[in-house]
Amino acid sequence: MLSWIYLGIAAVFEIGWPLGFKLAHLYPQGRIPAIAASVAAMALSGYFLYLAQRTIPIGTAYAVWTGIGAFVTVLIGIIFFEDPATLPRLACLFAIMAGVIGLKLIG
Repeated sequence: MLSWIYLGIAAVFEIGWPLGFKLAHLYPQGRIPAIAASVAAMALSGYFLYLAQRTIPIGTAYAVWTGIGAFVTVLIGIIFFEDPATLPRLACLFAIMAGVIGLKLIG
């Protein structure tokens, strides 16, 4: 169970680095802190993935890690950055989450 918590933490940090890069692009005056936060998020994400995959199969851990990261990052883009929210795009997004949930249930 602890490994799944580590994987959830890794996924949260996985969301942090693209968000930091987006903020660095939007707010050039804060570029250095945003990029530094992105690098820190990458490192922490990788570390917690490392901890999680000690007991979770690597393929499952990687798919869940990237799936959750992609899912939440797309939602953040839609909600805060006016990314498109078309029906086909949302259907694909929920297909990713269905796969993540499936891997957790059968893993």
